[in-house]
This record gives sequence, C-alpha cells and structure tokens, in this order.
Amino acid sequence: MPDFSDYIIYVDESGDHGLDSIDPQYPVFVLAFCIFHKNDYMQIISPAIQQFKFKYFGHDMVILHEYEIRKAKDEFGILFHKEIREPFMTDLNQLVADSPFTLIASVIKKEALKQKYIYPANPYHIALGFGLERVYRFLEGNGQAGEVTHVIVEKRGRREDDELELEFRRVRDGGNYFSRQLPFQIVFADKKTNSSGLQLADLVARPIGRAILNPAQANRAYEIIQEKFYCDAQGKKTGWGLKCFP
Repeated sequence: MPDFSDYIIYVDESGDHGLDSIDPQYPVFVLAFCIFHKNDYMQIISPAIQQFKFKYFGHDMVILHEYEIRKAKDEFGILFHKEIREPFMTDLNQLVADSPFTLIASVIKKEALKQKYIYPANPYHIALGFGLERVYRFLEGNGQAGEVTHVIVEKRGRREDDELELEFRRVRDGGNYFSRQLPFQIVFADKKTNSSGLQLADLVARPIGRAILNPAQANRAYEIIQEKFYCDAQGKKTGWGLKCFP
C-alpha cells in the first residue's frame, strides 16, 4: 500500500477555457486548488457544511454552487426573500472564513494569451500546470513531497476528461518546473457528487476572477478568501498562491 499524504486537493474552475469566443464581461479562466489537511477536512469542514445545510434546507443533499446561489436558482430560490438571503450569506461567508484550507489559484487572461501566442495552449492545461507546481511546493514545505496526494476534479465530458488526464500525467511525470516526478494521482468526480471540498473550491473560484478583473470593486468573498492564499516567507501571494498569466 502506498504512503498517502496528510493532504487532499480539490479543484474547480470559473469561466470558460475556450478561446474562440471570449466573454467580454469575464475574459478570464480561473482554476482554484483548495488544499485541505485531512484531519481538518473530516473533523471541521465537512461537519460545518452539513450543519449549514441542515439549518437552511433541513437536509444535506443540496450542493452549494456559486452560480445557483448568485442567481437564486433551484433550491436557492429561498434567497429571493431578504429575511433569508441576508443571514444565509452571512453564515456562508463565515463558513468559508472558518474553514481551514490553503488556496492556490491560476488565472489565465484569455485575450492577452491570444495576443501573445500564435497557437496558444488550452487555458485549463496552462492553469493546471501552474497549480500543480505550486501545490507540490506547498507539500514539500510541509514534509509531504514523498507521499501520494490525490487531486480531485469534476468530470466535464469524456473527451475533455481524457485530454485533462493526459495533460495531468504529462505534468506529473516530469513536464514541470522541477523536471521531476510529482506525487499526484488524479480522481474524477461526478458533478453531482456531494463533496465538501469541491463545493468550497466552487465557491472561491469566481471571486478570484472578479478581483483580478475589477480590483477596485467591492468583493466581500475575495476579502475573506485572500487570507487563505499560499504565501512565501514574507507573506507574498503573487506568484505563489496566486498566479496570473500572461
């Protein structure tokens, strides 16, 4: 049996990774990597998310999706009522703030990418490489560089998943900044999987993109999560926990 690390990584995206038709309102692709210590995940995060769901829905089968919450869609139609929306958002923000995890995010500026390269690579693949390199640096700093760490991503479709797995293996097997084998294994999860880690990754991805596009705009969600970015010894997150490219 392999030695598994003390950490697990959940990954989610914000924005479209396509380059043919770029949304002028959101011309970025964000890939968020949430790094959880497994003890924190089991003992703190998952119970807190269940408690939140029981409070507002009476059951824990609801999946927290940033888009549905923002648009008050489906189960989140309750958010049309101000008397529910305000405490819901306050509690949700507090839930994220209280959840112990480390955040690494890759932000790809799609228009700049197209201008810089004649044949630009897939933004998802670029973001994946940057993210895995920084996750490895985090693991190395926490004495886990030699242990197997699982990286959980959502399924998107057979072709996309096959392409992603191929790119993941290329980066893992030496196509990275360190030119070495990285101790990662990828796990694909169905979009309907009720995973606490994937839900938190979904909640943090878009606020990062909005903060990059409109840094002067009020962004309460980003104010909360920016304290969680992986940083160097001097507290610098740019280039460490937050990579923007190009």
